[in-house]
Amino acid sequence: MSLGIAGMGWITPLGGGLASVWERLLAGESAKAEAIHDSLGRTTYFAYRVPTSSLSDAPKHARLRRSSAISRFAVGAGLEALNNSGWKLDEISAKRLALIFAISNGGVIYTKRFYHDIVESGAHTASPLLFPETVFNAPASHLAAILGITGANYTLVGDGAVGILAFKMAEDLIEANTVDHCLVVGAEETDWLLCDAYRKWRLLRSEPPIEAFGTPARGMILSEGAGAILLSRKGSIQIDQVLSGRNFVRRKDAAAGLRKLFAEFNGDAGAELVIVSANGTFIDVAEHTAIVECFPGALVYTPKPALGESVAAGSLWQVICAAKALSDHQLPPVLNAAEANGVRTNRRRLDNLKISRALVSVCGLNQQFAGMKLSV
Repeated sequence: MSLGIAGMGWITPLGGGLASVWERLLAGESAKAEAIHDSLGRTTYFAYRVPTSSLSDAPKHARLRRSSAISRFAVGAGLEALNNSGWKLDEISAKRLALIFAISNGGVIYTKRFYHDIVESGAHTASPLLFPETVFNAPASHLAAILGITGANYTLVGDGAVGILAFKMAEDLIEANTVDHCLVVGAEETDWLLCDAYRKWRLLRSEPPIEAFGTPARGMILSEGAGAILLSRKGSIQIDQVLSGRNFVRRKDAAAGLRKLFAEFNGDAGAELVIVSANGTFIDVAEHTAIVECFPGALVYTPKPALGESVAAGSLWQVICAAKALSDHQLPPVLNAAEANGVRTNRRRLDNLKISRALVSVCGLNQQFAGMKLSV
Protein backbone atom coordinates (compact mmCIF):
# COMPACT_ATOMS: atom_id res chain seq x y z
CA MET A 1 0.00 0.00 0.00
CA SER A 2 1.00 3.65 -0.35
CA LEU A 3 2.23 5.29 2.86
CA GLY A 4 3.38 8.89 2.94
CA ILE A 5 4.85 11.49 5.26
CA ALA A 6 2.30 14.24 5.86
CA GLY A 7 4.15 16.27 8.50
CA MET A 8 7.35 16.33 10.56
CA GLY A 9 8.62 18.02 13.70
CA TRP A 10 11.70 17.89 15.87
CA ILE A 11 13.24 19.21 19.04
CA THR A 12 17.03 18.93 19.09
CA PRO A 13 20.15 20.26 20.82
CA LEU A 14 20.39 22.65 17.84
CA GLY A 15 16.98 24.04 18.73
CA GLY A 16 13.44 23.35 17.61
CA GLY A 17 11.56 23.81 14.37
CA LEU A 18 11.97 21.78 11.21
CA ALA A 19 13.22 24.57 8.95
CA SER A 20 15.49 26.14 11.56
CA VAL A 21 17.30 22.94 12.56
CA TRP A 22 17.71 21.86 8.95
CA GLU A 23 19.29 25.20 8.01
CA ARG A 24 21.72 24.94 10.90
CA LEU A 25 22.70 21.42 9.84
CA LEU A 26 23.20 22.63 6.27
CA ALA A 27 25.44 25.42 7.61
CA GLY A 28 27.65 22.81 9.26
CA GLU A 29 26.76 23.74 12.82
CA SER A 30 27.15 21.37 15.74
CA ALA A 31 25.35 21.42 19.06
CA LYS A 32 27.30 22.66 22.08
CA ALA A 33 28.09 19.99 24.65
CA GLU A 34 27.21 20.67 28.27
CA ALA A 35 29.17 19.28 31.21
CA ILE A 36 27.11 17.12 33.57
CA HIS A 37 28.42 16.36 37.07
CA ASP A 38 27.46 13.72 39.60
CA SER A 39 26.08 14.82 42.96
CA LEU A 40 29.54 14.78 44.53
CA GLY A 41 31.20 16.57 41.64
CA ARG A 42 33.76 13.80 41.19
CA THR A 43 32.88 12.68 37.67
CA THR A 44 32.02 14.83 34.67
CA TYR A 45 30.40 13.78 31.43
CA PHE A 46 29.40 15.77 28.37
CA ALA A 47 25.99 15.66 26.69
CA TYR A 48 24.12 17.61 24.03
CA ARG A 49 21.04 19.08 25.71
CA VAL A 50 17.99 20.85 24.31
CA PRO A 51 18.08 24.64 24.84
CA THR A 52 15.24 25.99 26.98
CA SER A 53 14.29 28.36 24.15
CA SER A 54 13.37 25.39 21.96
CA LEU A 55 10.22 24.84 24.02
CA SER A 56 9.15 28.48 24.28
CA ASP A 57 6.12 27.79 22.07
CA ALA A 58 5.01 24.71 24.02
CA PRO A 59 1.37 24.81 25.19
CA LYS A 60 0.73 25.91 28.77
CA HIS A 61 -1.04 22.69 29.61
CA ALA A 62 -1.63 21.48 33.16
CA ARG A 63 -0.13 18.09 32.31
CA LEU A 64 3.21 19.66 31.49
CA ARG A 65 3.64 21.52 34.78
CA ARG A 66 5.23 18.58 36.54
CA SER A 67 6.15 16.38 33.58
CA SER A 68 9.72 15.40 32.84
CA ALA A 69 11.73 16.92 30.00
CA ILE A 70 11.15 13.92 27.74
CA SER A 71 7.40 14.55 27.73
CA ARG A 72 7.85 18.22 26.88
CA PHE A 73 10.16 17.29 24.00
CA ALA A 74 7.57 14.82 22.68
CA VAL A 75 4.73 17.33 22.86
CA GLY A 76 6.77 19.99 21.06
CA ALA A 77 7.76 17.69 18.20
CA GLY A 78 4.33 16.07 17.92
CA LEU A 79 2.46 19.36 17.71
CA GLU A 80 4.87 20.66 15.07
CA ALA A 81 4.38 17.55 12.93
CA LEU A 82 0.60 18.03 13.02
CA ASN A 83 0.89 21.76 12.30
CA ASN A 84 3.23 21.15 9.36
CA SER A 85 0.75 18.70 7.86
CA GLY A 86 -1.68 21.53 7.18
CA TRP A 87 -4.46 19.72 9.04
CA LYS A 88 -6.18 21.08 12.10
CA LEU A 89 -6.75 18.73 14.99
CA ASP A 90 -10.50 19.01 14.61
CA GLU A 91 -10.17 17.85 11.00
CA ILE A 92 -8.70 14.51 12.07
CA SER A 93 -10.93 12.09 13.91
CA ALA A 94 -9.51 11.42 17.37
CA LYS A 95 -10.44 7.77 16.97
CA ARG A 96 -8.77 7.47 13.55
CA LEU A 97 -5.44 8.95 14.64
CA ALA A 98 -3.03 6.53 16.33
CA LEU A 99 -0.01 7.46 18.41
CA ILE A 100 3.02 5.19 18.44
CA PHE A 101 5.80 6.24 20.78
CA ALA A 102 9.36 4.91 20.47
CA ILE A 103 11.57 5.08 23.54
CA SER A 104 14.76 3.55 24.87
CA ASN A 105 16.03 5.13 28.10
CA GLY A 106 12.77 6.74 29.20
CA GLY A 107 12.20 9.30 31.93
CA VAL A 108 15.47 8.71 33.73
CA ILE A 109 15.54 12.09 35.52
CA TYR A 110 12.34 11.55 37.51
CA THR A 111 13.11 7.86 37.95
CA LYS A 112 16.39 8.76 39.63
CA ARG A 113 14.66 11.28 41.90
CA PHE A 114 11.91 8.81 42.81
CA TYR A 115 14.24 5.99 43.84
CA HIS A 116 16.77 8.31 45.45
CA ASP A 117 14.17 9.30 48.04
CA ILE A 118 13.38 5.64 48.72
CA VAL A 119 17.03 4.68 49.16
CA GLU A 120 17.75 7.68 51.37
CA SER A 121 14.68 7.67 53.61
CA GLY A 122 12.66 4.52 53.01
CA ALA A 123 9.70 3.42 50.91
CA HIS A 124 7.27 5.62 52.85
CA THR A 125 8.89 8.70 51.29
CA ALA A 126 8.13 7.64 47.70
CA SER A 127 6.37 10.52 45.95
CA PRO A 128 3.05 9.69 44.25
CA LEU A 129 3.59 12.79 42.10
CA LEU A 130 6.87 11.49 40.68
CA PHE A 131 5.95 7.85 40.10
CA PRO A 132 3.70 8.38 37.01
CA GLU A 133 6.67 10.02 35.24
CA THR A 134 8.90 6.97 35.80
CA VAL A 135 7.00 4.61 33.51
CA PHE A 136 7.91 4.26 29.84
CA ASN A 137 4.50 5.27 28.50
CA ALA A 138 4.28 8.56 30.43
CA PRO A 139 5.26 10.78 27.45
CA ALA A 140 2.75 9.06 25.16
CA SER A 141 0.05 9.53 27.78
CA HIS A 142 0.71 13.26 28.03
CA LEU A 143 0.84 13.76 24.26
CA ALA A 144 -2.33 11.77 23.62
CA ALA A 145 -4.23 13.72 26.28
CA ILE A 146 -3.11 17.09 24.92
CA LEU A 147 -4.02 16.10 21.34
CA GLY A 148 -7.26 14.47 22.38
CA ILE A 149 -6.36 11.12 20.83
CA THR A 150 -8.87 8.49 21.92
CA GLY A 151 -7.80 5.73 19.55
CA ALA A 152 -4.76 3.46 19.53
CA ASN A 153 -1.85 4.53 21.73
CA TYR A 154 1.24 2.34 21.89
CA THR A 155 4.70 2.69 23.46
CA LEU A 156 7.51 0.54 22.04
CA VAL A 157 10.71 0.08 24.04
CA GLY A 158 14.03 -0.89 22.45
CA ASP A 159 17.36 0.51 21.37
CA GLY A 160 17.91 2.96 18.52
CA ALA A 161 16.19 0.69 16.02
CA VAL A 162 12.89 0.97 17.91
CA GLY A 163 11.96 4.06 15.90
CA ILE A 164 11.83 2.01 12.70
CA LEU A 165 9.82 -0.68 14.46
CA ALA A 166 7.30 2.04 15.29
CA PHE A 167 6.98 2.84 11.58
CA LYS A 168 6.33 -0.84 10.87
CA MET A 169 3.52 -0.90 13.43
CA ALA A 170 2.07 2.27 11.91
CA GLU A 171 2.19 0.70 8.46
CA ASP A 172 0.33 -2.35 9.74
CA LEU A 173 -2.37 -0.25 11.45
CA ILE A 174 -3.03 1.91 8.39
CA GLU A 175 -2.93 -1.06 6.02
CA ALA A 176 -5.51 -2.86 8.18
CA ASN A 177 -7.71 0.27 8.02
CA THR A 178 -7.63 0.47 11.80
CA VAL A 179 -6.65 4.15 11.56
CA ASP A 180 -6.33 6.82 8.86
CA HIS A 181 -3.28 8.58 10.28
CA CYS A 182 -0.49 7.63 12.63
CA LEU A 183 1.78 9.95 14.59
CA VAL A 184 5.15 8.29 15.24
CA VAL A 185 7.21 9.99 17.96
CA GLY A 186 10.60 9.19 19.45
CA ALA A 187 12.02 11.06 22.44
CA GLU A 188 14.82 10.85 25.00
CA GLU A 189 16.30 12.93 27.83
CA THR A 190 19.83 12.93 29.26
CA ASP A 191 21.16 12.68 32.78
CA TRP A 192 24.47 12.02 34.51
CA LEU A 193 23.27 8.56 35.56
CA LEU A 194 22.58 7.64 31.95
CA CYS A 195 26.01 8.84 30.81
CA ASP A 196 27.63 6.76 33.55
CA ALA A 197 25.81 3.64 32.41
CA TYR A 198 26.86 4.04 28.77
CA ARG A 199 30.45 4.66 29.88
CA LYS A 200 30.44 1.36 31.78
CA TRP A 201 29.26 -0.30 28.55
CA ARG A 202 32.33 1.23 26.85
CA LEU A 203 30.23 3.22 24.39
CA LEU A 204 30.83 6.77 25.63
CA ARG A 205 33.80 9.01 24.90
CA SER A 206 35.09 11.43 27.51
CA GLU A 207 34.44 14.62 25.53
CA PRO A 208 33.30 15.83 22.10
CA PRO A 209 33.48 15.65 19.18
CA ILE A 210 31.90 12.51 17.76
CA GLU A 211 34.17 11.22 14.98
CA ALA A 212 32.18 9.28 12.39
CA PHE A 213 33.95 6.26 10.88
CA GLY A 214 37.05 6.88 12.98
CA THR A 215 39.52 4.05 13.60
CA PRO A 216 39.65 3.04 16.34
CA ALA A 217 36.12 3.90 17.41
CA ARG A 218 36.39 6.36 20.30
CA GLY A 219 32.77 6.45 21.42
CA MET A 220 29.72 8.67 21.31
CA ILE A 221 28.21 11.62 23.16
CA LEU A 222 24.61 11.29 24.38
CA SER A 223 21.97 13.85 23.45
CA GLU A 224 18.29 14.49 24.02
CA GLY A 225 15.24 15.72 22.15
CA ALA A 226 12.42 14.33 20.04
CA GLY A 227 11.33 13.69 16.49
CA ALA A 228 7.79 13.23 15.21
CA ILE A 229 6.42 12.14 11.83
CA LEU A 230 2.75 12.07 10.83
CA LEU A 231 1.99 9.21 8.46
CA SER A 232 -0.98 9.00 6.12
CA ARG A 233 -1.96 7.23 2.93
CA LYS A 234 -0.71 10.21 0.94
CA GLY A 235 2.27 12.52 1.27
CA SER A 236 4.97 14.26 -0.74
CA ILE A 237 7.51 11.74 0.57
CA GLN A 238 6.59 8.10 0.12
CA ILE A 239 7.64 5.30 2.43
CA ASP A 240 8.21 2.41 0.06
CA GLN A 241 9.46 -0.22 2.47
CA VAL A 242 9.94 -0.72 6.20
CA LEU A 243 12.21 -3.53 7.37
CA SER A 244 11.67 -4.26 11.04
CA GLY A 245 15.06 -5.89 11.09
CA ARG A 246 16.81 -8.52 13.11
CA ASN A 247 18.90 -8.99 16.23
CA PHE A 248 22.60 -9.75 16.48
CA VAL A 249 24.23 -11.41 19.45
CA ARG A 250 27.76 -9.99 19.28
CA ARG A 251 29.01 -6.65 18.04
CA LYS A 252 31.28 -8.31 15.52
CA ASP A 253 28.17 -9.84 13.90
CA ALA A 254 26.56 -6.47 13.19
CA ALA A 255 28.08 -6.02 9.71
CA ALA A 256 26.86 -9.41 8.50
CA GLY A 257 23.40 -8.66 9.86
CA LEU A 258 23.26 -5.31 8.09
CA ARG A 259 24.32 -6.91 4.80
CA LYS A 260 21.40 -9.31 5.07
CA LEU A 261 19.07 -6.42 5.93
CA PHE A 262 20.24 -4.35 2.95
CA ALA A 263 19.70 -7.33 0.65
CA GLU A 264 16.00 -7.28 1.59
CA PHE A 265 15.45 -3.82 0.12
CA ASN A 266 13.54 -3.98 -3.14
CA GLY A 267 15.68 -2.62 -5.96
CA ASP A 268 18.52 -1.89 -3.56
CA ALA A 269 21.13 -1.85 -6.33
CA GLY A 270 20.14 1.71 -7.20
CA ALA A 271 20.57 3.22 -3.72
CA GLU A 272 21.52 6.88 -4.09
CA LEU A 273 21.66 8.07 -0.46
CA VAL A 274 21.99 6.17 2.80
CA ILE A 275 21.29 7.95 6.09
CA VAL A 276 23.24 5.92 8.63
CA SER A 277 23.41 5.75 12.42
CA ALA A 278 27.22 6.02 12.65
CA ASN A 279 27.99 7.59 16.03
CA GLY A 280 31.63 6.88 16.83
CA THR A 281 31.11 3.33 18.14
CA PHE A 282 31.26 -0.18 16.69
CA ILE A 283 28.23 0.79 14.59
CA ASP A 284 30.44 2.83 12.25
CA VAL A 285 32.55 -0.17 11.28
CA ALA A 286 29.48 -2.35 10.76
CA GLU A 287 27.69 0.17 8.53
CA HIS A 288 30.87 0.98 6.61
CA THR A 289 31.51 -2.70 5.85
CA ALA A 290 27.91 -3.34 4.76
CA ILE A 291 27.63 -0.21 2.60
CA VAL A 292 30.89 -0.85 0.75
CA GLU A 293 29.60 -4.28 -0.22
CA CYS A 294 25.93 -3.49 -0.87
CA PHE A 295 25.76 0.17 -1.95
CA PRO A 296 29.10 1.14 -3.52
CA GLY A 297 29.01 4.72 -4.75
CA ALA A 298 26.02 5.81 -2.64
CA LEU A 299 26.18 9.07 -0.71
CA VAL A 300 26.35 8.49 3.04
CA TYR A 301 25.22 10.93 5.74
CA THR A 302 24.96 10.74 9.52
CA PRO A 303 23.49 13.57 11.65
CA LYS A 304 24.96 12.29 14.91
CA PRO A 305 28.28 14.20 14.91
CA ALA A 306 26.15 17.37 14.84
CA LEU A 307 23.27 16.32 17.12
CA GLY A 308 24.70 13.56 19.27
CA GLU A 309 23.32 10.08 19.95
CA SER A 310 19.71 10.37 21.05
CA VAL A 311 18.90 6.64 20.72
CA ALA A 312 15.16 6.28 19.96
CA ALA A 313 14.79 9.94 18.99
CA GLY A 314 17.89 9.61 16.81
CA SER A 315 16.23 7.11 14.48
CA LEU A 316 13.38 9.58 13.90
CA TRP A 317 15.98 12.29 13.19
CA GLN A 318 17.54 10.05 10.55
CA VAL A 319 14.20 9.60 8.80
CA ILE A 320 13.59 13.37 8.93
CA CYS A 321 17.00 13.99 7.37
CA ALA A 322 16.24 11.52 4.58
CA ALA A 323 12.87 13.15 3.90
CA LYS A 324 14.37 16.67 3.89
CA ALA A 325 17.17 15.61 1.54
CA LEU A 326 14.58 14.22 -0.89
CA SER A 327 12.20 17.17 -0.68
CA ASP A 328 14.76 20.01 -0.59
CA HIS A 329 17.47 18.40 -2.75
CA GLN A 330 20.10 19.36 -0.17
CA LEU A 331 22.40 17.47 2.18
CA PRO A 332 24.34 18.80 5.19
CA PRO A 333 28.05 18.08 5.58
CA VAL A 334 29.18 15.14 7.70
CA LEU A 335 31.09 16.69 10.58
CA ASN A 336 34.36 15.24 11.90
CA ALA A 337 34.25 12.32 9.49
CA ALA A 338 37.39 10.23 9.10
CA GLU A 339 38.48 8.95 5.71
CA ALA A 340 36.52 5.78 5.08
CA ASN A 341 37.54 3.91 1.95
CA GLY A 342 34.59 3.09 -0.26
CA VAL A 343 32.13 5.40 1.53
CA ARG A 344 31.19 8.79 0.04
CA THR A 345 30.77 11.23 2.93
CA ASN A 346 30.46 14.86 1.88
CA ARG A 347 32.56 17.34 3.86
CA ARG A 348 30.63 20.32 2.47
CA ARG A 349 26.97 21.17 2.03
CA LEU A 350 25.45 19.75 -1.15
CA ASP A 351 22.81 21.68 -3.09
CA ASN A 352 20.82 20.73 -6.19
CA LEU A 353 21.04 17.11 -5.09
CA LYS A 354 19.52 14.97 -7.81
CA ILE A 355 18.16 11.97 -5.95
CA SER A 356 14.73 10.38 -5.86
CA ARG A 357 15.17 7.69 -3.20
CA ALA A 358 16.99 7.24 0.07
CA LEU A 359 17.59 4.47 2.55
CA VAL A 360 17.74 4.74 6.33
CA SER A 361 19.99 2.33 8.22
CA VAL A 362 19.59 2.10 11.99
CA CYS A 363 21.91 -0.13 13.98
CA GLY A 364 21.17 0.05 17.68
CA LEU A 365 23.57 -0.20 20.59
CA ASN A 366 21.74 -3.18 22.07
CA GLN A 367 21.94 -5.63 19.15
CA GLN A 368 19.00 -4.55 16.99
CA PHE A 369 18.92 -3.14 13.49
CA ALA A 370 16.23 -2.02 11.03
CA GLY A 371 15.80 0.05 7.89
CA MET A 372 13.50 2.10 5.68
CA LYS A 373 13.28 3.10 2.03
CA LEU A 374 11.85 6.49 1.02
CA SER A 375 11.23 8.12 -2.35
CA VAL A 376 9.67 11.12 -4.06
